[in-house]
Amino acid sequence: MTARLADIATQAGVSEATVSRVLNGKPGVAAATRESVLAALDVLGYERPVRLRRRSAGLVGLITPELENPIFPALAQVIGQALTRQGYTPVLATQTPGGSTEDELTEMLVERGVAGIIFVSGLHADTTADMGRYEQLRAQGVPYVLVNGFSPKVQAPFISPDDRASMRLAVTHLASLGHTRIGLALGPRRFVPVLRKTEGFQAEMEARFGLPADGSEKLIQHSLYTLEGGQAAASELIASGCTAVICASDMMALGAIRAARRLGLDVPRDISVVGFDDSPLIAFTDPPLTTIRQPVTAMGQAAVRTLLEEVGGTPAPHSEFVFMTELVVRGSTASGPGSSTGPESRGESVNKA
Repeated sequence: MTARLADIATQAGVSEATVSRVLNGKPGVAAATRESVLAALDVLGYERPVRLRRRSAGLVGLITPELENPIFPALAQVIGQALTRQGYTPVLATQTPGGSTEDELTEMLVERGVAGIIFVSGLHADTTADMGRYEQLRAQGVPYVLVNGFSPKVQAPFISPDDRASMRLAVTHLASLGHTRIGLALGPRRFVPVLRKTEGFQAEMEARFGLPADGSEKLIQHSLYTLEGGQAAASELIASGCTAVICASDMMALGAIRAARRLGLDVPRDISVVGFDDSPLIAFTDPPLTTIRQPVTAMGQAAVRTLLEEVGGTPAPHSEFVFMTELVVRGSTASGPGSSTGPESRGESVNKA
């Protein structure tokens, strides 16, 4: 124990007597000093005495649609870490095909006495869903925050990436490479992020090429947010003469690359592909994927901060917090047909990853 006390004292920069007082729960130690000793325990790999372990401030539920898309585990990790740092215990509830619905998961979390719930890409993003379920939840006294997707019918804080601006970034990038026939592969049209991406895409296509909305409608394909969905949508767009395809997720973009290869085309020489999310490991695909990066860390931390303000009795504004995205240029985009190869096509960009 003497050596152990000495190690902890050295790590914390205090005396062994101070370490002993902290470990035995004795008074007379400054809060900052006490925290230094506890941190030293953690660093050296010692377990804190039971009486010194911080009790959980409560459970917080996190409901995600699925975990196959890498962006959802990445967001769940950020949210989980942020909750843990604040003393809360995250409870991850995931929807799977044939499994529990969002309503069932919500009921389960409420029954377990969660302090609040964070919904990621839930029914709040579906324009055909009944938003009354969220008002019922508020009536039960359970605070919540909604991520990805906005509804004016729900009085709650929303956290979203700027979907419209994201599409403007992607179209601008491809237009600068000489592409004029640019396609857009999206999920089902009933979802708010899909509608917003469509608006941003059509606005930029009109601004760049004078193409009205009814003209650019032919360049949009709706499918599923999966590799297979991206492959199906991209196959149609390539068949219609598109030389570049913007996808609503990185998984869809990988499907678009597969579609191009099955048609005997090279990415990016024959077809340029842009993804959305910047999911973990996406920089290591073949070719590395040019994509729109969601600010996952900032969004996840904002969701937690906003929820805990509600839990603490200081309600956050019932409005939408919109976060800017970033274009990350990699190897899946290059000059369009007949255009010269410029620095952007070689990936020489300030946002190059």
